[in-house]
This record gives sequence, structure tokens and C-alpha cells, in this order.
Amino acid sequence: MTNDNYNRKEPTLLTVHQLNEIASAVMYAAEAGNVEQVLERIAEVSRNLVKARYAALGVPDGEGGLKFFKTTGMTEEEVSRLDHLPRGHGLIGAIMEERQPLRLEHMADDARSVGFCAHHPHMDSLLGVPIQIGQQLFGTLYLCDREDGQPFTQEDQWLVETMAGYAALAIAGSQLSEQQSRLQLLEERERIGMELHDGVIQSLYAIGMHLDLMRLGGQATSDNLGQVMQSLNNVIEDIRRYILNLHRGDHYQRTIYERLEDMLARVFRPQDLTIHLDAPHDKPLFTPATFEAICQMANEAISNAVRHSKAENITVITRQENNLFRITIADDGQGFDVNQVVNHSGLGLRNIQQRAALHGGSVEITSSPGRGTQLTIIIPVRIL
Repeated sequence: MTNDNYNRKEPTLLTVHQLNEIASAVMYAAEAGNVEQVLERIAEVSRNLVKARYAALGVPDGEGGLKFFKTTGMTEEEVSRLDHLPRGHGLIGAIMEERQPLRLEHMADDARSVGFCAHHPHMDSLLGVPIQIGQQLFGTLYLCDREDGQPFTQEDQWLVETMAGYAALAIAGSQLSEQQSRLQLLEERERIGMELHDGVIQSLYAIGMHLDLMRLGGQATSDNLGQVMQSLNNVIEDIRRYILNLHRGDHYQRTIYERLEDMLARVFRPQDLTIHLDAPHDKPLFTPATFEAICQMANEAISNAVRHSKAENITVITRQENNLFRITIADDGQGFDVNQVVNHSGLGLRNIQQRAALHGGSVEITSSPGRGTQLTIIIPVRIL
């Protein structure tokens, strides 16, 4: 191999090395905890890539300004002395608007340059590259002044453009992750709201009914008040366990009958109402979270029947057949027009339907005026 042949191959080897360096740098940036940290890391690794003194990454706000502007190369003291961070005007705005790389030996020579704010470090040369995928602009990289005092080269521009292509994917991935986190937070808030409504709030409502009946009937005896206080203590314990996530700890050990019996013990019932339970003494074939949701749905349905049905008997029946778990709440009360109620359902019925759907199940309701009501929750069995 001649020296000429070796020299012709050397740039190819250098390019492979640089690509590996860029890929490693972007992987490091993408591992940051949030979008702002990703931006800071991309600015830092880009500065190191071309040995620049300063680097920054600006993200447009969609209104001609900047949502984020992350800098590297300046000390915290230098940043604190600035009158303000860049606002997306001048050369920064030109790169965002034109979406083309810009390489200048002297920024002051460009007519679009508007100068720096007070106390800004002196910067001379500029290499600016948009970070984009297709027509989607994620931000812009700005690098100023090479450490060796030389102007930025075409190779520097190529490296930063390559870096920007990888960076766009890293920023897009980080933004997607944050959006998913926000969505999960909203879903968790909705789940917590349903559980509080179906469990704790229903228990408090039952205690309130009990107190009203005692007040109206003049039955505020020490024994009755003791029962109410015990009910309040049970609710407080439920809240404590819910907050500490302890209320599912023993669920693997308890049977379906025990779980439902415990739930029914917390339901307030008038003296002329009897609740019957027909459930197997088997452990539920669900995760604790799923069976907790089933119990919350049943609790909501039973509470609705207690409040609205004017029934003398409510029967809770559970069956498991054909890989389906069914829990039926039937009453002998006044009944109602199913179409009218389902089409104008309140929060309680919507919660039951939404919970069932979340677990791949469904809700069936049969009723008519004067003939009582039967509500069945059907959930597919997931063998543990």
C-alpha cells in the first residue's frame, strides 16, 4: 500500500470515528431525565464536538420567540449578569425562519446581526444549524468561536448538521416521553377520582344518611353514636391504607366471600333492608388491583340500590363460568326505565361502566318500573 492510498483512506476512517462519537454523544443526551436536560446535554456535546468556546440550543415557542434557550461555555456568574437571554431576533431568528445552516467568520459583518445585550461575553464567529425532521423544527444549535481561534470550517458544519439530525430524534423522543407521562398522570388522577368516589365518598355518604335518620327519628343514643364513630374510624383507616397503598397487601390471602363480606359490612343499610351475599369461598383469579376495581364497582352499584331502589332485599351473587367472572346486584325495589337512566346516567353508573371497560369487561342492566333492578358486571378472568 502506497502512502497516497493510505492518505486517501484516512478521511473515511476519521468519518467513521466521528459518526461513532456523534452517536455516543446523542445517546448520552437522550438519557437525561427531561426535555430541558436533553437540550442542555445536546448543546454541551455539540460544543465539545467542534471544540467551540460557546454553544446554545434554542427551541421556538411557535410565536416567533424562544420557549427554551440552553447555554454552555459561560459560567453561572456570566449568565446571571446578562440583561436577558436571547429572544429569537437577529441571526437566531434568521436561522429559525430560513431553516438553513449559517456559518459566519464575523457575526458583526452580517446585516441581520443586532448585537448583544449588556454584559454579554464577546463572541465573533458563528455556526448555526437548525434541528429538524422534515418540516418539524425542534430547535436550533448555535456555536460561537472555536477554541483555537480559527473560523468554523465546512467539516465543522457537516459534523454539527449530522449531530442536529440525531438530536432531532432525541428531542422528539424526550417530548413524546413527557407527553406520555402527562397522559399517565391524567389517567391516574381519573382512576384515583373513581376509587375515591366509589369507595371512600360512598362510605361517607352512608354515614351521613345514618346520622340524618338518627336526627329525624330522635335515636341519637350513645350506642348509635358509637356505631357511627366506628364507621368513621373505618373510613379513616381506608384512607390511610389507600394513601400508603397497604389496602391490597392481604388480598392474595382472602377469599371472594371474605372480600365482599368486608365491603358489605361498610355499607349503610336502613333497618327494613336486608342484603344477601352468595359468593364462593375461593380466592379471586385476578390481580389485587383488578379485584379491588371489581369490589369498587359492586360497592357503587349497591350504594345506588340502597339510596334509590326503595327495596327490602338486595342480593349480591358472584359466579365464574366460561372464563368470565360475573357479579350481580339484584333488588326487589321500584325499578326504573332502563333507556332513560342509561342515556342520562350520573357519575356513579359512568364510573362502573368505565371501570369495567378498563378491565376488558362490560355492564348489563335490566329493570322496569315496579319490577326491581338487576345489574351485572362481567369481567374476563385472567389466570394468575
